[in-house]
Amino acid sequence: LFILRKLDSKTMVLLAAAICTKNGKPLVSRQFVEMSRSRIEGLLAAFPKLIGTGKQHTFVETESVRYVYQPLEKMFMVLITTKASNILEDLETLRLFSRVIPEYCSALEESEVAKNAFELIFAFDEIVALGYRENVNLAQIRTFTEMDSHEEKMFNAVRQSQMEEAKSVMKKKAKELSQARKEAQRSGRSRGHAGC
Repeated sequence: LFILRKLDSKTMVLLAAAICTKNGKPLVSRQFVEMSRSRIEGLLAAFPKLIGTGKQHTFVETESVRYVYQPLEKMFMVLITTKASNILEDLETLRLFSRVIPEYCSALEESEVAKNAFELIFAFDEIVALGYRENVNLAQIRTFTEMDSHEEKMFNAVRQSQMEEAKSVMKKKAKELSQARKEAQRSGRSRGHAGC
């Protein structure tokens, strides 16, 4: 199992992508391989301590991973890769990730990132699958994430017809109850007249 896991980590390229604050707080994080929440939070918390201030580098390495990053005003776009990954491909992937963010967020603010978190994650999923970059561009990502799902349309149509049917049944029952009340009132009056 250990050997298999070690081989697996060598072949996987991109472990995670995250948008985090300058102090390492993750705003959006997407793992592309099996990784615990505490592990990704630890990696992202360690990231700000690893980068030096004023350096022009766009990556930093530790014993186990490589961080490829780009500053975005008050945030960082961070890719966490294996050390065996191709740095040039990682930088190209980082540029695509960085270009996706303004497509979904009107401003590079924490609140905007939080508000559009799911759209960003869906876009991230179009860029990377199982740790490998897909051959897509920004226009394709936008198209793929906006596509309507046939299954979703079918589900919504069935749900709508079920709701309309339930309303119809409810109106029918209400009418029946109303008629039953009127009958009860009539029969109550007729008994009242008979007793006089």
